[in-house]
Amino acid sequence: MSDTHGFVPDPPVRVKDYRIGCIGAGMIMAECHLAAYRQAGFPVAAIASRTTAKVKAVAERWGIPTVHDTPPALIADPSIEILDIAYPPDQQPDLILQALKQPHIKAILAQKPLALTLEDARALRDEAAKAGKILSVNQNMRYDQSMRVLKQILDRGELGTAVMATIEMRAIPHWQTFLEDYDRLTLSNMSVHHLDVLRFLFGDPEAITTVTRTDPRTQFAHKDGITVSTLTFPGGVLAVSMEDVWSGPREEGFDSDIYIKWRVEGTDGVAQGTIGWPDGSPSTLSYASKRTTGGKWVSPKWETMWFPHAFIGVMEQLQYAVKSGEPPALSVADNVKTVALVEAGYRSIEEGRTVRLSEIAIN
Repeated sequence: MSDTHGFVPDPPVRVKDYRIGCIGAGMIMAECHLAAYRQAGFPVAAIASRTTAKVKAVAERWGIPTVHDTPPALIADPSIEILDIAYPPDQQPDLILQALKQPHIKAILAQKPLALTLEDARALRDEAAKAGKILSVNQNMRYDQSMRVLKQILDRGELGTAVMATIEMRAIPHWQTFLEDYDRLTLSNMSVHHLDVLRFLFGDPEAITTVTRTDPRTQFAHKDGITVSTLTFPGGVLAVSMEDVWSGPREEGFDSDIYIKWRVEGTDGVAQGTIGWPDGSPSTLSYASKRTTGGKWVSPKWETMWFPHAFIGVMEQLQYAVKSGEPPALSVADNVKTVALVEAGYRSIEEGRTVRLSEIAIN
């Protein structure tokens, strides 16, 4: 059984009223979005993708009543109230722009990265505001249970003033085939989780320094394979995010030591834990505080996982925004700042220097 020590690792489901139309039938939609929505009781009314046979199989598996031949046909379906997109980022902006013109669509959930360039991300933010529609971006690591509990610990001041934070990833992504056509890889598609969650925890950084080298395992041409980013924050926090997508040789019979670990040190305490997605286990957290635990380690427990359970919170916050009129927790305006941080990281790589965020225009 879970023993959360009074923390809330998963948010409550306050709203499940709106008919969802899904675009995409790949792993993230079939294994995460739709699994989460089934568990939460969110009504999925229709689905569409590029491959008819694949999308029909996904619809049958999850009991989705309507399959549209194309994404534009789904967007035009007057019964759809929320559009959920899990599509390649070079094609996503056009789908968003189509949806913003439809009176029946109240809100859109887009994948990260929102777009391939900061300019396109800013344009989508501005078009959504002009249309009076809610556009939210699926930065789902903010709903990982360990990150949510860590945020609650920080907000309560149990660690005192944050001093140092690290995210150490030694895991091998399954790069989607469409990424082979882009000139950006790890920073844009994997580091974006960690850079965004550091913003969630500590606010907007002042500067970033990113270094990279190619990954020996990734066969297609790429510049950013293994990446290490150092961030500084106005409050003095120093953070390091490392994405080691090589993680050493992994031939058959080679013992695996794949993991993602994180640690936050403060003036009055320390918290550390793991992210569970590489092996399909719940994320973990332990912390010790001079203020609240007498310096003893406390380990809240839960049974839910980042994949798929975090996707409940992502879709719920969007539905709640539609119903309440409040901005979504994952707003497009906030996400543009994450896109800007990624852009600053790429500028740091290209120019071999520390880049201040004030250099990157977000307005």
